[in-house]
Amino acid sequence: MKPTLILGLESSCDETAAAIVADGRRVLSSVVASQANLHETYGGVVPEIAARAHIENLLPVLRAAFDRAGVSRQQIDAVAVAYCPGLIVALVVGLTAAKTLAWAWGRPFIGINHIHGHLQSVMLEEAGQDCFPAVALVVSGGHTSLYHARGPLELELMGRTRDDAAGEAFDKVAMILKLPYPGGPSIESLARRGDPAAIRFPRTYLEKDSLDFSFSGIKTAVLYHCRGQNMLGEDRVERMSEREKADIAAGFQAAVVEVLVRKTLAAAARVSARTVLLGGGVAANSALRDQLQDRCRERGLDLRVAAKRYCTDNAAMVAGLAYHRFQAGLFDDLSLEPAAISL
Repeated sequence: MKPTLILGLESSCDETAAAIVADGRRVLSSVVASQANLHETYGGVVPEIAARAHIENLLPVLRAAFDRAGVSRQQIDAVAVAYCPGLIVALVVGLTAAKTLAWAWGRPFIGINHIHGHLQSVMLEEAGQDCFPAVALVVSGGHTSLYHARGPLELELMGRTRDDAAGEAFDKVAMILKLPYPGGPSIESLARRGDPAAIRFPRTYLEKDSLDFSFSGIKTAVLYHCRGQNMLGEDRVERMSEREKADIAAGFQAAVVEVLVRKTLAAAARVSARTVLLGGGVAANSALRDQLQDRCRERGLDLRVAAKRYCTDNAAMVAGLAYHRFQAGLFDDLSLEPAAISL
């Protein structure tokens, strides 16, 4: 029986990606062109630079995806692309390319919510049965969201960040400590050499029973700790020992992970879920993976975590989720427009 092959494209932020996935799980190819070196100078993603790089990278990435998969365009059953949320000028590059290919090849066109795609990344190359219903945590540089996932296409939002996403807080704290961009890996690496109990930064849980997140407060707490309440100690970081910086990184990471784990377990208890899904760029953080695994094991919950190669933005997750929309006959019109926020 011929497998259903979906071509996926992703350009929501600073990775240009293309992938071909068979039957929603078997990844035939996944090619990602990173722009980290272009944005390192600025300590964050510059939208206009990202968009120009997407234009330059898209065709080489697309050709590489077909070469590695060993298939032709005639074998592709549908074309999918992330159309929200993200940087508009970046999204429009991938969206325009996907529309053009779908029109030229006479194939169905499918728009994918980037955040929902991160949930599907947990199922890529997964040999077992589908893990729904579940509580799903997507935690990345731009998003921190909790869902009650009854199926790949049945997602109910339970909580989201009200300000900074967890990954954004990692990047900003890395800037405060003058660590290399991107901040997540830099903080994690430094935290391994520090004592997470040496400095106790605040944990923000918001109102009683709230499943929303807030990470702006801990970022500010780290800033005040480093520069003082009057913000006059701007050069103090340069005078810090590596051990002091490591303790700050470890204390910060411990606070963020504790909030993420507690909120996720609270969500699972609220809907009596027996499975927890974890995806998104910050899902690659070892402290988060290990602590969530330990807490889930204590409560008899089954934790499914995306493989690290699929935690950061990629197109395999786009194609994987698009398979389910394809099977349900949920196609999009070529008039679909990019959106900066999740729709």
